[in-house]
Amino acid sequence: MIEGMPSDGRGRLFVGGTWKAPTGGQYQPVIDPSTGNAIGQAPIASVEEARAAVDAAASTEESWAAVSGHQRARILRDVAQRLRADRDTLARLIALEVGKPITEARAEATRAASVFDFAAEEIRLLGGESYPADAYEYPAGNDRRFLFTVRDPMGVVVAIGPFNFPLNLLCHKVAPALAAGNPVVVKPTSHAPFTALRLAHHLEAAGIPPGVFNVVIGPGGSIGSALVEHPRTRLITFTGSTEVGERLAEAAGRHAKRVILELGGLDPFIVLEDAPLDVAVAAAVRGAFGYSGQVCTASKRFLVQEAIADRFGAALADRAKALRMGPASEETTEIGPLIDGAAVDRVERMVEDARHRDADVLTGGQRSHAFPGGHFFPPTVLDSVPENADVLRQEPFGPIAPILRFEKIEEAVRIANGTPYGLQATVYTRDLARAFRMAKRIRAGSVHLNDPTNLRWDALPFGGVKESGLGREGIRDAMLEMTEVKLISVNYAGE
Repeated sequence: MIEGMPSDGRGRLFVGGTWKAPTGGQYQPVIDPSTGNAIGQAPIASVEEARAAVDAAASTEESWAAVSGHQRARILRDVAQRLRADRDTLARLIALEVGKPITEARAEATRAASVFDFAAEEIRLLGGESYPADAYEYPAGNDRRFLFTVRDPMGVVVAIGPFNFPLNLLCHKVAPALAAGNPVVVKPTSHAPFTALRLAHHLEAAGIPPGVFNVVIGPGGSIGSALVEHPRTRLITFTGSTEVGERLAEAAGRHAKRVILELGGLDPFIVLEDAPLDVAVAAAVRGAFGYSGQVCTASKRFLVQEAIADRFGAALADRAKALRMGPASEETTEIGPLIDGAAVDRVERMVEDARHRDADVLTGGQRSHAFPGGHFFPPTVLDSVPENADVLRQEPFGPIAPILRFEKIEEAVRIANGTPYGLQATVYTRDLARAFRMAKRIRAGSVHLNDPTNLRWDALPFGGVKESGLGREGIRDAMLEMTEVKLISVNYAGE
């Protein structure tokens, strides 16, 4: 039996504080991407069970909102401690469910614990504002009024998580929602149900009241739609593809529900001719190949000034060849599998498209059969990739580093801004004045100078522009999104 898994290998739904098997008796195998073998069975909720989860959450709206902030903070800090104590088990689950190398999985579990601590701290800091009523001429009588705002919980939050950070990104939705006084219904990715259910165990053990936190598992087309369409849900927070996010936003908009969307990206990594080459190449390796490129903030387009493009490409290819590919559970693995066979097919098609457009394959380029049953694709570096290649127009979500050469700064900015996405971007140069000027012109939620694209500070604002998302995560910013501002006026003269 795998530690952290149910003894019978079958998960349970968590609804209204009760662990239960799906009423329809439906289960779906959870596949280890490193081997292709099933590690357990995920329970598949019915539409009725999804609705019941929202009903259970809605029944706690007033009671959870009435729990004092320090009591909510105590529960969240308890969860953080439990996650830290359980880090190794959580990391093994993440590695088995989504193929994340075990060292990266441990880092994810550690970050997830800190998210609950940050949320607990923000409860003390999140508040309203006061206003000088007498500064306003209308309405009459403002010289005897006091004005201030408070922030009220919104109500039921639906949190839909991705496969690539099945614990940390789920916690980025759950922790601020609970801290703000909102009950939550979680629909985790079907690739990693056991990680989400383990989080539920820790919340239950920390004393979360029944119904405040619920987990249902199933396909987005039925279960996700039932959660979004339910009349008692008030906010949907989603991380995933732009295509799915746009459909969720459309459905939510029909009922005036708020959304926080963290969607796709084609994050540009710009290298100017005066860049410290060794530093830029080391960052490029992390940016392109961390978790096999299956990260929304991965470096996906390498815009390299012509004068250093040959040296940059050769150095990046040498570093890529040296990365150790292997099963996610092995301590020495640097490049694990892709999430499934469809992901391998997609990456392979993109490489072939670039090759047909006369791009040069410096290393990699073909799926690996070194690990039977697993879904592996080696780190791949492409050079002289034309702008119309699929790999520069569509998010690859795989270990590909396509290099596009440019001559002038204006050309680099145009190319960087030339997609519907705008999540993160990077500029490497020793000339910080020039870097700042470029940062102002690049359309992205974050621009990093001399740092890789895949940086994120868990406590700070995070999100994209254009088709990369709506709203912001980061604990305080998420809590602002998840609360309503209410203005209260007091006529202290009593007249």
